[in-house]
Amino acid sequence: MRTVLGIDLGTQSLKVVFYDADSRKLAAVAASPLDLDQDAQGKAEQDPEAWLAALADALLQVPKAVRESVAAIGVSGQQHGLVALDARGRPLRAAKLWCDTTTVAEAAEIMAAVGGREACIALSGNALVTGYTAPKILWLRRHEPERYSAMTDILLPHDFLNFALTGVKAMEHGDASGTGLLDVRRRRFSRELIAALDPGRDLAQCLPPLVEAGELIGETTPAAAARFGLPARVAVATGGGDNMLGAIGTGNVRPGRLTMSLGSSGTVYGHSDTPVVDPKGQIAAFCGSAGGWLPLLCTMNCTVATELMREPLGVGVAGIDQAIAPIAPGADGLLLLPFFNGERTPDLPRAKGCLLGLDARNTSKGHLLRATVEGATFALKFGIDELRGLGLAAREIVLTGGGAGSRVWRQIVADVTGLPVVIVAGNEGAAFGAALQALWALERRDDPALDIGAITDRHIRVDATAGVQPDPGNVAAYSTAYRNYLRALGQVSPLFTELQRA
Repeated sequence: MRTVLGIDLGTQSLKVVFYDADSRKLAAVAASPLDLDQDAQGKAEQDPEAWLAALADALLQVPKAVRESVAAIGVSGQQHGLVALDARGRPLRAAKLWCDTTTVAEAAEIMAAVGGREACIALSGNALVTGYTAPKILWLRRHEPERYSAMTDILLPHDFLNFALTGVKAMEHGDASGTGLLDVRRRRFSRELIAALDPGRDLAQCLPPLVEAGELIGETTPAAAARFGLPARVAVATGGGDNMLGAIGTGNVRPGRLTMSLGSSGTVYGHSDTPVVDPKGQIAAFCGSAGGWLPLLCTMNCTVATELMREPLGVGVAGIDQAIAPIAPGADGLLLLPFFNGERTPDLPRAKGCLLGLDARNTSKGHLLRATVEGATFALKFGIDELRGLGLAAREIVLTGGGAGSRVWRQIVADVTGLPVVIVAGNEGAAFGAALQALWALERRDDPALDIGAITDRHIRVDATAGVQPDPGNVAAYSTAYRNYLRALGQVSPLFTELQRA
């Protein structure tokens, strides 16, 4: 047996997937939980050493024979986290994560330094939002100057796992897009934006070399092999951000298919063969991790919202579908703006969740949970409309992430968007995408012209029993509910904008 290993470093857990490419079957799947250090001021951090401990724990759950069958490794990771290393390659502090909102002032300051929001988009293709990596670097400089001075390397979470496996420091274009420092049109770092972080220091020296998708960056070292229970000298691919590897894992490598991830955060994205830059800055102009570009919308509150609502209501995960299924589309006028963690799109990092439209008919557990699912879905529907406005075709949605396991939620997505919903068999998302990227890089050694689409066509299967079609009656009902959502959003956004300035 010969397998490829996909590793996905998430926010709540780290997952490993061993895929037997010859039999086209999963040989093993394991996971290890992760803790998140959060506070009311917006801090969201994790210790990078905890990621390594979780990786060892997950891998050692897998039989030794399977681990020894690995021919190549791909790593997916949560985007935007800042891993600052010292001269000995050790993390200087906990990593500030994608959902950390302590850098509102820094994001605004960087954009002002380069001439404002429009100038920032002209330089990189993206506005700088609070979750990106660049504001975290400025935050470190301002709040922890001794650590900042000792910083010799800037890595992203998946880069750090690659470094732990191979000893190689590198960054690929897809994940690098989420730093806010990459000029996505030219696929190189912006000197102007880097200089805006610290005019007196050349931070470009702290950024690792950029590597192309489909390459192998190195091999597992003897020390990594011993720590993680893997063979030495196993080839390691470039890897990428979780959304970029999720695109590969859902076959989203050609125009026409959208992927919607219902995870802790919500994302919706599609493949483009050319750069797609949103002049309004609502859609992230990211590169892909399989070549091409991956314009994307991200929200910070998806299954996080359903978890926060179901627990006080006393509804278990398995009971959510049963609770919301009898409730009519639109939850009888109940609306939830699910901004529990602040929000990235719209750019309201100080926002809070809002429940609107309560009356005597809609206070049941089912209504509250349905409004939560609908609110999270409406936020992603906005992204689909924006992507279409930028010229992306949308024939179908491939749904992934934890929320995709709910048949009722799948139907809500189809009805809100008016598009068929497809589920990939196995649904291992970014972890499987990382394994397929590793397989692609491995096979390109013999066939350099091999296209990633040939890999996804061969190894991704659709679960025909799990897909759903839009219900015309529900589509009409949701058209009204979505308009009400947008009106409500327009009314409360100025309040949260004022809180940001306070």
